Amino acid sequence: MKKNTQNATPLLDTLLAHAQNKVISFHTPGHKNGAGILSKLRNFTKRNVYYLDVTVFPEVDSLHDPISCIKHAQELAAKAYNSNYAFFLVNGSTVGNIAMLMSACDPGDSIILSRTCHKSVLAGIIIAGLWPIWAQPKVDQKRDIIYDISAEEVLKYIENFPEAKAVFITSPNYNGVCPNLAETSSVCKKYNKILLVDEAHGPHLRFHPNLPTSASEVETDMYVNSVHKVLSALSQGSILHFNSKKIDLKRVKNVVSMLQTTSPNYFILASIDAARMQVVKYGQKVFDKIMKYCDKAREEINKLPNIFAITREDIKSKHYDLDTTKITINVTKTGLTGYKVEEILAKEYKIQVDCADMFNLVAIAGFGTTKEDIEKLVEAITDISKNYSGEYETWKLELPPLATEVVMLPRDAFFSNNTKRIELSNAAGYISAQTLTPYPPGLPILTPGERITKDTIDYLKSLASYMVRISGQETETLKTIKVIK
Repeated sequence: MKKNTQNATPLLDTLLAHAQNKVISFHTPGHKNGAGILSKLRNFTKRNVYYLDVTVFPEVDSLHDPISCIKHAQELAAKAYNSNYAFFLVNGSTVGNIAMLMSACDPGDSIILSRTCHKSVLAGIIIAGLWPIWAQPKVDQKRDIIYDISAEEVLKYIENFPEAKAVFITSPNYNGVCPNLAETSSVCKKYNKILLVDEAHGPHLRFHPNLPTSASEVETDMYVNSVHKVLSALSQGSILHFNSKKIDLKRVKNVVSMLQTTSPNYFILASIDAARMQVVKYGQKVFDKIMKYCDKAREEINKLPNIFAITREDIKSKHYDLDTTKITINVTKTGLTGYKVEEILAKEYKIQVDCADMFNLVAIAGFGTTKEDIEKLVEAITDISKNYSGEYETWKLELPPLATEVVMLPRDAFFSNNTKRIELSNAAGYISAQTLTPYPPGLPILTPGERITKDTIDYLKSLASYMVRISGQETETLKTIKVIK
């Protein structure tokens, strides 16, 4: 087998060869090839797995200065995803999102993005010292889901805020909805804006012709994939891809090295290498089956009286598409919340979905999903529709105006000691010093540095009256808020 073919797994092979030698360890970690692991844990896992948990030494290469097997594995990943450079990440796509923002922008730069972005993006904005230009996301009240901004909206924001250096897009979102990246890329290219894409949930898109367009298939400066979310890598295994002529690659390398641990888990790294080989070699065949199983599941669920599953036909348009390996199941008409159905599935049927909100459940099918798994999900949802009902009178999925005034750098507001707590009812006009994220809809309604408006206060109070959980509140109920004095 040639070393540069996609069938090769150089990092995995190196690690396995080392593990099989069973050398005496005088290096970290302290469990010493599993000898020190608590017996009830070792009895379950068996010992071999711990031989893969090594530290940095020449044989297994260094993630921070790769020159052999890690370098080769990253080169194969870059080739597989058509990128110029690929960084293996062991801190998940969280560190990839932060690295993209720190690499692409200088402190004080502004960036256009939707509040549908992952919380790590706000962390990146704070760490990098950026001005966010928050775009109002699209709410689909018929299906109770929220979309990232379309290319049409990106154009409007670029025209209104020409000083913006970059545009940040999430595709797919948790529901599998993908904005038209080809259109967005064209807009960014025309106006010379950097395009960054959080494709954490789409590491598989490139490998099947009947899936939505991947960031790897259009002109994108940088994008990140969570190889663990849909493919077979271990949790935290992700890849950051670089394709830019506008960003300094050396800067990216330095930023990624600064953010990543100096003690990476080699088992995670090897699993990224293996997952890349698998999806290149078997991806189209595997996802042929998975998409077929998921389409059948949607068909069966949509025969039920009070439950429906979102289809590609529901979403597909000029501006949006749907990754059909994700099944969004709306349970609003049952009188039960999505949270309650999630709980029933876990306790009564031993089925765990990826996430739930007031309205929906999201089931993610991945590389290891079987036909039987999906059939059991459909059977359980069918049983629940027949045997369970509730009296929850849900509210409509609505958002207040979110293109609010950012009057202070989020970084400065977040780290400020010049703050006080005041009654939420009296907060209009103050600058927020904290983030408030209601679930649902699961996106930040207030972020550090924003001027608090009466609309926002009324919205938060309304959610609190429904006992909606608001992440960021520092007391049992949302009565006060931290603001800049």
